[in-house]
Amino acid sequence: MKQNNQGMMLAVRVSLVCNAILFIIKAVTLVIVDSLAVAADLGISVIALGVSAFLYYAIKMSNKPADTFHNYGYGKIENVTEAIEGVILIGLAVAMSFQAFMHIIRVGEINSPLVGFIASIAGVAINFWGAGYILKLGEKHASPALRAEGLHFRLEGFISLSITLSFALVILFNYLGLLTTAKYVDPVATLIVSIIITVPSVNLLRKAFMKLLDASIEETGQMDIVKVLVSHFDKYCNFNNIKTRSAGRKRFVDINLIMPDHLSVKNAHRIASAIKDDLKSSMAESEVIVHIEPCVKDCAFTKDNRKCPYAE
Repeated sequence: MKQNNQGMMLAVRVSLVCNAILFIIKAVTLVIVDSLAVAADLGISVIALGVSAFLYYAIKMSNKPADTFHNYGYGKIENVTEAIEGVILIGLAVAMSFQAFMHIIRVGEINSPLVGFIASIAGVAINFWGAGYILKLGEKHASPALRAEGLHFRLEGFISLSITLSFALVILFNYLGLLTTAKYVDPVATLIVSIIITVPSVNLLRKAFMKLLDASIEETGQMDIVKVLVSHFDKYCNFNNIKTRSAGRKRFVDINLIMPDHLSVKNAHRIASAIKDDLKSSMAESEVIVHIEPCVKDCAFTKDNRKCPYAE
């Protein structure tokens, strides 16, 4: 567990450093170039830097053990981080779209597009490297907050790529003498960036919202539960009332096992413990509760006056 926490905190530190570097690059570029697209990209970096700082706090908080006031731990703070990032990015996309339309009506000229081109290439490299590194650790530690941060970096990479292409077009149009056309590239690129942001941000917010509503765990996790139960099928009569939910990277499972009525409490508890251990082994970062209930003899064997297959 301690090693997992160290790996997650390393990912957060990488996020903070990358976002700080990107912020500095974009702020300097904006002063020199005076581009709406760069200004929008800088706004994204400001948000990203704030989210990274909050993510640092969230990961530390999510690692705290359960206590009297939070019996299931603090894992949901990771889902809150996802939701906050989604809401802020959607708001930024709306503001960017408005500014883009206003600049299309009143176009302006970009200064030093070559500087913007070089700075955007640097942004592409940093964002895609950071995305790969953070997503790898996010998958390794099954952290929704790290996965959201990694996707954010990847999204910023595509945004920087689109801005790079827009500066390339401005340079090309200026070279060809199409100065009026070049003036429209910046607001149009900003509008495209806002669309790129909106779609994944809405999806991110939707997923985070569903998790905050205690949605069941993912389908692969549910199949892991079924596989474990099937592997022990000869030790219990039936199972029912399976409940699952997720809180951040942690998953909670609650199952009722129907035991043969002749089985002692000690043996029934031993079987339940074995199933519980197998479930926890098959699902990382999970907490499992197995309830045992005696058979009430309402099965097909009893109704057909057949011998119970679990009878001694």
